[in-house]
This record gives sequence, C-alpha cells and structure tokens, in this order.
Amino acid sequence: MKIMPVALMSGAMLNVDFRRLLGAQILSVLGAGLTTIALALLAFDLAGEAAGAVLGTALAIKMVAYVGLAPVAAALSARLPRKPFLITLDLLRAALVLLLPFVTQVWQIYVLVFSFQALSAAFTPSFQAVIPDILTNESDYTEALSYSRLTYDLEALLSPMLAGLVLMVASFHMLFLGTALGFLGSALLVRRAVFPDRSAGTTQRPFGDRVTRGLRIYLATPRLRGLLALYLAVATGTAMVIVNTVVHVKSDLGHGDDMVALFYGASGVGSMMVAILLPRLLAERPVRPVVMAGGAILTAGMACAGVFAPGMLGGLLLWLLLGAGASLIQTPSGLLIMRSCAEEDRPALFAAQFALSHATWLLAYPLAGRLGQWLGVSGTFLVMAAIAGAGTLLAHRLWPVKTGKTRA
Repeated sequence: MKIMPVALMSGAMLNVDFRRLLGAQILSVLGAGLTTIALALLAFDLAGEAAGAVLGTALAIKMVAYVGLAPVAAALSARLPRKPFLITLDLLRAALVLLLPFVTQVWQIYVLVFSFQALSAAFTPSFQAVIPDILTNESDYTEALSYSRLTYDLEALLSPMLAGLVLMVASFHMLFLGTALGFLGSALLVRRAVFPDRSAGTTQRPFGDRVTRGLRIYLATPRLRGLLALYLAVATGTAMVIVNTVVHVKSDLGHGDDMVALFYGASGVGSMMVAILLPRLLAERPVRPVVMAGGAILTAGMACAGVFAPGMLGGLLLWLLLGAGASLIQTPSGLLIMRSCAEEDRPALFAAQFALSHATWLLAYPLAGRLGQWLGVSGTFLVMAAIAGAGTLLAHRLWPVKTGKTRA
C-alpha cells in the first residue's frame, strides 16, 4: 500500500483488525482476478469468436446466484458466528476453483461458476458488514472504502501482470491455482482478525423478515434508489470491459493474450486513480455530485467508443475512463449504506445492495455478450451508452438534491 499518500495512512490503517481484513480482501480479489482472465481465455479456447457470448452467459449465471442468494444467505448467517462462517466459505471456494482446469465442455463452466458464486454471495456482504463495526468513525470508514476500492483496482492492475508472467511459461490453467492460493490466504487472515460482537436485534426477528428487511429499507431510501439507477451505468461499462475486451483485442485488433491483460489493466488504473483521490474529494463535497459525475463519464466514454471504434492507444484511454467512472460510483456506495440504516441492519442492507446492484450486471453481462455477436463491439457500446445515460438521468429524478442529509 505504499502508493497511498502518507496522510491517508493515519486512520483506518492503524487498526490491526482492519489491516488483516484488508489483506484478506487483497488475496481474495487477486485470486478472483486471475480467474476472470483465465475464464475469458478458457471460453475463447472452447468457443473461439463466440467467447464473448459464453463468458457473458457464465457471468449472468454468477449474477443469478448473487441476486437470488445474497439476502437469503445474510438471513441464514445472522445466527452464525461470523468468523468461522467466512473462513468456511473461503475454504470451499478454494476447493471449487481447483476443478476449473479440468473443464472440457461449456456447460461445465456454467455449473462450477454457479456453485462458486453461490458461496461468494454469502461471503461478500457478510465481509463488508464487518468493516463499519470495526471502524466506527465515519472518516476512518470513508478511508477504508477507498482502500477497499483500491484493492479491486490493484487486482485489475496486478492480476493481468501476474497472468502475463504465468502465460509466458505455462498454460492459462495454472491461473486457477493462483485463485485457490488467494482464498486460502484470505481464510488465514480472517482467522487472525478480531470481530466485534454483532447487535442482537436483527437475529431475534423472524427469518422471513430478515430476508426482506434490507430490500425494504433500501428501496424506501431515495439516495439508495438513485444509487441503484447509477449502477445501470456501472454495470454496462464494466460488462463491456469484462465481456468484450477479449473479443475486441483478439478479433478486432488482432493482438494476443498479453494485450488482453493490458486492456484489463488500463481499466484498473483509471479506477485506482479515483480511489486514491476520493477521500479528500468526499471530505470537501457531498456524495451525490461525485457519483452523478461517474454516471456521466461512463455514458460519454461508451458513446465515444461506439462512435470512434478505438484502436490500441485510444482503446486504452477509453478503458481507463470507464474504470474511473465506475469507481466514482462504487467506492462511496458503502458510505451511503452506512448513513442510511441503524447498526443492526447493516448486514441486511449490505446484502440488499449486493443483490440489487448485481441485478444490473445480470442484465448487462448477457446483453454485452449477445449484442457483441450481433452488432459488433462498436454497436454494442452505443446501446450500452444509451442504457447508462438513462440510468444516470433516472438517478437525478429518484435522488433529489435535498434528502435531509447534507453530506449525502
């Protein structure tokens, strides 16, 4: 984390338990990043130029697991000890991912992806809800959100670099081993962290109420309804990056696997730049104009990509802008959730955010894959830009400027 300014190292990073959980997150998402690249290459190996459609379907299956299972998993886990629960999920994910190198049929990808992501649907919201329990000061938590976003950005930068090194000496199947090691390291660090006792209020409610409570609070809150609309822009932009990068780089531009990794890395650099600057920006400005700017950047970036059909240098710049726009929306989302509920409702609301935001990816991933086949990458960018623009305009309507919280 030496790339962060020294001034940002004074709050959240002084908490040893947060440092351990941040380390767990780094290992987990780094391994997942290697899997994303390996899955793209595996899909291309099995399906050729139809790889975008195969990968889009696999990612849609991932979203079905996220959307359908996250609130249920949060309700079930409310009565379970959080640390053993998270450790078990990490170990199960490590075991499942080791089966992916043996895949020889497209349908096998779909089965394993669903099983793997069902575990992640239980893990991620529970993990996210622990952080504000550890960091009770809002400025420390805001800083932690930037570190968390930066973790994903470093993954987008480092995973392609590591993948490129591995691909120089071995097949892409070895990338799945890196994923398993990441989850094992994550489990070890979670085991060493101390978790605060959770509030007893939520666990005493009936199961049905626990399943739906987060969704009800989320959809009743103007700022969160606006955030969900903005996730249409996030989902369309990131779907184009994840689903169609391999097709654009290998088929349209005629480059190899190493250039696919470079394009993924460019998106990560853009997101990283935003994550580094955002704590200072949010200290001076409300969240609303920041996230709205993210929607505008994503819309404009995809429209430019559709109109100008970028080559190598232009494509890298546009991928960087897409990463920056998405980060402007995703990074502050946890802060908006924390400001919108009581402490006892945080796990349920994080699960609702996880499920509802991923519902937008459930739309975007298969759409990016199928339209990429029918319209080509440029035509698909134009359609996705229209959806992102509609989501941004809807967010302006759903989330009025004055919502009773001046910092929102």
